Amino acid sequence: MKLGTGIGWRPEIADTVEALPGIDWVEAVAENLCEDHLPSSLVRLRERGVTVVPHGVSLGLGGADRPDPGRLAGLAARAGLLGTPLVTEHIAFVRAGGPLSASPVLEAGHLLPVPRTWDALDVLCENVRIAQDSLPVPLALENIAALISWPGEELTEGQFLAELVERTGVRLLIDVANLHTNHVNRGEDPSTALDELPVEAIAYVHVAGGVEKNGVWHDTHAHPVTRPVLDVLKQLRSRVDPPGVLLERDDDFPPAGELAGELAAIRSALASAAAAPPAGRQRPARAPEPAPRAAGARERTGLSQTALLSTLVAGTPAPDGFDRRRLGVQSRALAGKRAEVVAKVAPELPEILGGGYREAFLAYARNRPMSAGYRRDALGFAEHLLVTDRPADEAARRRLTRWWQERAAPRPPRRGTRLVHAARTALLGR
Repeated sequence: MKLGTGIGWRPEIADTVEALPGIDWVEAVAENLCEDHLPSSLVRLRERGVTVVPHGVSLGLGGADRPDPGRLAGLAARAGLLGTPLVTEHIAFVRAGGPLSASPVLEAGHLLPVPRTWDALDVLCENVRIAQDSLPVPLALENIAALISWPGEELTEGQFLAELVERTGVRLLIDVANLHTNHVNRGEDPSTALDELPVEAIAYVHVAGGVEKNGVWHDTHAHPVTRPVLDVLKQLRSRVDPPGVLLERDDDFPPAGELAGELAAIRSALASAAAAPPAGRQRPARAPEPAPRAAGARERTGLSQTALLSTLVAGTPAPDGFDRRRLGVQSRALAGKRAEVVAKVAPELPEILGGGYREAFLAYARNRPMSAGYRRDALGFAEHLLVTDRPADEAARRRLTRWWQERAAPRPPRRGTRLVHAARTALLGR
């Protein structure tokens, strides 16, 4: 299956994507599409013969729980609607808690790394098999970018991916920007990862931009693609001719000319690497078989992931072995993304609150982990402001009350709700 050169389709740049020359295929975030009808832009692209691949972000196949049947059914429905040759997701966990850890379910709102351990691999492989059985087309999984490292890891990234492919036959979506991110943030050599992973299993490749701040690389998808990322792409191309390469951009969208320039740079990097003599490559031996382990991989994985996520979103003490400074960076990044997504889901909130929106939301998020989706999060934030008599400006408070009433209830939260809120705050010791 040859895909060619593609770009991430986003509603904000739909017209631009349609007009860009040389686009062979696009990728759309699955959760942003309805299950029963497509945006007109994607319909037109499909009529032109452009392949559309749905890219999921919410399955959490690396989590301790088995995949949610409803989410799998939704992804399968979108695959059928698009007539796609494959679907993609991430090697990550996005939520934790629940029965396995006897604790409330916590949502990360972001892709978090799974520990590269035999336990986590066992859980991931079973989840992948469940997903494969539920989908009408092949599945490919993406390596993710990470700010933090798990202590006590037993496998390298390349070994982990190789074992995953060996056990499940799943395809790989290799993000070269994520390999660069993990090089900066975790000291991992992209060349070693490329040498260890089964490049013949690559379905396609992601290329994206980011930025370095205080020695930490942030995989923003909102900055231009950098030279180091293109260099990793060249390293990959020297080992294999990938079936497809795609430019990702999720925010701060530049003019069409700049997107076209980035696509040209990607094509140039691929061509220059293809023209070079092929790199000598010998497949390293498989990772050593693990020692026998007791049953309960899901329970152990669930407890460890819940402890980490609780630290990141609820401020509980850090589990042993983690870099506490880096956990703080990750925690702030999660809260910041949460604020940004809520602002997109409910744009009226930053409009009503003005310049005070972000500070107010971050203060709210510090004590209130997300346990449902972003729309519920937006309502919870508005309710929190109202029960604490905010915003101070009466006109803004009336507007916020009307907004909340239209979406949640016929009456604004009153004294009973305020007493519950006060009791919850006291119990949490906040």
